[in-house]
Amino acid sequence: MLILLPPSEGKSTPRRGKPLDLEDLGFPALTVARRQALDALVELCGTDPDLAARTLGLGTTQIDEVRRNHQLPASPAARADTIYTGVLYDALDLATLDPASRRRASRSLAITSSLFGLLRPGDRIPSYRLAGGVNLPGIGVVASHWREVLDPVVREAAGRGLVVDLRSSTYAAFWRPQPDLARKVATVRVLQQVGSERKVVSHFNKATKGKLVRALLEGGANPASPARLADAIGDLGWKVELHDPGANSQQLDVVVDEV
Repeated sequence: MLILLPPSEGKSTPRRGKPLDLEDLGFPALTVARRQALDALVELCGTDPDLAARTLGLGTTQIDEVRRNHQLPASPAARADTIYTGVLYDALDLATLDPASRRRASRSLAITSSLFGLLRPGDRIPSYRLAGGVNLPGIGVVASHWREVLDPVVREAAGRGLVVDLRSSTYAAFWRPQPDLARKVATVRVLQQVGSERKVVSHFNKATKGKLVRALLEGGANPASPARLADAIGDLGWKVELHDPGANSQQLDVVVDEV
């Protein structure tokens, strides 16, 4: 089973550690595309900080983010699962998993990244600022840059197993499953039930996804189909609804009253 996670906009900044080594990252087929994205970001932030701030959607008080991007090749790196912060990653809390569950996380989790494409939790990266919708001089729209190279990488990582897609809409654009994978891809959505109304609420969505992934890792679940995934989530105590298969994946709704 391959579980695709979104990144977080909030990131911790390592104070010490060896700098980034692209050759040491997982999914080595992405090294060239990673180098292209990194070089384009570093050049933009070093050549024209004001343009870089506008391009990255940063305010005048965030110029330090531009400076940090320019220094990325020499900046301290740390595990991706400690760099990414926020609601989903707080709820997932990989550091407190038991050893067996952490081993499953290292094999099963893939974090979508605007700068690196896909990452394993243990990949060592620096803190950076780059969103998926940015049009980066030299490579174009970040999502399009990754969409050209991710399909064979995701297919190889998934093998014959199920792909569980928990990415947000921005990062779902990095890789869209082709119809031949539709029966092997489960797109998970979290809905909050308020009276008779259901809606997507960002906090509930992220927190529930983090807790759900943690529970799947702790339980050792390895479902082979969207239907089996729905059963596994239901067995963990969530209300889950499986929709008819679509052209590219099968949607699975987790319905919560509260987190």
